[in-house]
Order: sequence, then C-alpha cells, then structure tokens
Amino acid sequence: MSSSPCDVFFFEAFQEEEAALRRYLPAGVRAAFSWKTIQEYQAPAPPAHFISIRTQSALPHDWARDLAGILTRSTGFDHLTAYRAATGVPVPCGFLPLYCNRAVAEQALLLWLALLRKLPQQLAHLHTFHRDGITGGECAGKTLTVVGVGNIGHEIIKIGTGLGMRVLGVDLVERHADVQYVTPAAGIAAADIIVCAMNLTATNHHYFCGHVLQAARRGVLFINIARGECSPATDLLRLLDEGQLGGVGLDVYHHEKELALALRTNTASNDAEVCATLALARHPRALLTPHNAFNTHEAVARKSEQSMQQVQQFLATGVFLWPLPA
Repeated sequence: MSSSPCDVFFFEAFQEEEAALRRYLPAGVRAAFSWKTIQEYQAPAPPAHFISIRTQSALPHDWARDLAGILTRSTGFDHLTAYRAATGVPVPCGFLPLYCNRAVAEQALLLWLALLRKLPQQLAHLHTFHRDGITGGECAGKTLTVVGVGNIGHEIIKIGTGLGMRVLGVDLVERHADVQYVTPAAGIAAADIIVCAMNLTATNHHYFCGHVLQAARRGVLFINIARGECSPATDLLRLLDEGQLGGVGLDVYHHEKELALALRTNTASNDAEVCATLALARHPRALLTPHNAFNTHEAVARKSEQSMQQVQQFLATGVFLWPLPA
C-alpha cells in the first residue's frame, strides 16, 4: 500500500469530472485523482484502501484483500459483482443509480436521429454540395423498440413517444404502466430502430448477435448505449456490410478495455473485436462515440455530488448509501 496520505483515490477521472469532484469534496477528506485506468496506472498495490473507478479499469485480483471499499461512478455494477465473485472477497462496493438517465437517453436520440438523417454522408457531401444518396428519414411514425426498460430505457421511451414514434418496450419485468411491452421477437421484428438499454447479466452477453438481428427488418438501425458485451462488433460489422443493418450507433464496446488502451497508446491490436470496432468507426453508416453518453455538464455535476455523498457516508460508517445488492 502506498504511504500517500489519501482517503480515497479516483481512477478514470477526466478533466471536467475531476474539477466537479473537487467542488463537492467534503471538508477534511483527502482525495487523489488520475485520468488513467488501473491497468494504465500500473501500481503494484492500491494507492488507497478506498478507490473509485468507472467501467474500463480491470481490478487486479491481488488487490481485493487490501481494499476497504470500491465505488463505481456508473449506474451499472456488473463489473464489481464479477470481481467479488472471482476473488471470493466481499469487498464493500457502491454505485450511482440515477445520475445520468436523461444524458444517456439523449445520446441514444442523437445517434439514431443522425443515422436516420444520414448525417455522416451529409457531412461528406458538403465539399460537392450534391444531394444524391443523402435523403434521410423522419422520426414520426417510425417504430422504436427499446430493449431494457430500466431508468435509462424508460427515459428513451418518453423521448420517442414525444417525437411521435410508435414505441415498444422489451423487459423481463414490466414495471412501467405507460409502456407498451412486447416479446423480444415481436419488438425486434417490428422495429425501424432498436436501442439496447439493457443492464449486463450472466445471460445476455452477445444478446444482439447475428441471428437475432437477422430477424429484424432489413435496414433497421441499431443503437447501443448500455453495455458493449451485448452486441459483438464482429457481427455488427458483417450485418452492416450485408445491408441487414441500415446503420449502427455505439457508445459502448465489446472488449472496451482493450479498445481504449489501443486507441490511447496508438498501438495495433490483434483482438478481433477491437479490429471490427475500428472498422465500424470508418464505416459511412456508423457513428461511434467514446463511451461519453453520460457526459453532460448536468450529469457530471449530479455524478460528482452523488459520488461525494457516497464517499462521505462510507468513510464515516463503512457502509454505502447505495450499496451493491448482496
């Protein structure tokens, strides 16, 4: 353990987030920050007994017994559940349940609207001012299927409804009275636009694989703002090239840790998912953003305030305000 006098260490804290976290830092709490992931930081031991990460840090198994607590600054916590199961150490863990619902929902809208209107092709045509092949579509009347109707998915459904779309929801738990729920097969078959807003579980890895999306209408748009593990890039690239998918919008990625490291270090990768993702990034009918859907000024402020509420509560009591389910 580092001898640095630090109560909590924040990994993956980009510039704007670090500034916001410092604004909400409780008096007397000693915090340190790095924009790096744990694997990029390359510390032999935890820099503090209490650490905070997002989703791209790979937690070393040999850190588990040195950690008093882990806070993920994300709404998903599957990575921490898997870490505790893999190490067998019940490290107390906390998450942030409600800070970015609207921000992520609006990113989904941004992606499907841009693809629907063929924005990448429009931008490419500016230097000629020709309009051939860039006629897009409008949202009104289109069928939007949202798979995963949690806090973010429900916000996406409200946005789609407000745009005059026919909106369908797919979820194992039908908790919202204002949602028209359908089966996965019916929702995918009817969709003009599919949005993955699912949490990640042990059973939905590769949920949107080739044979599932092959059952959709030809030319359907596919958007994933939830978990990259649900939609392998190799399948998305093939279906896009074949014309089964009319467009792909992604903010999350399968093998995201490897992708981020390859991009930040400008190194080649032999990982098939990384290579397929990079090919998607060059595709004229795809839009890829750097896991940034949560990142609005409003959401960063909410995230930072809630993070410090978690920090203050945990340092005082050893228990999180929003702990992972047992």
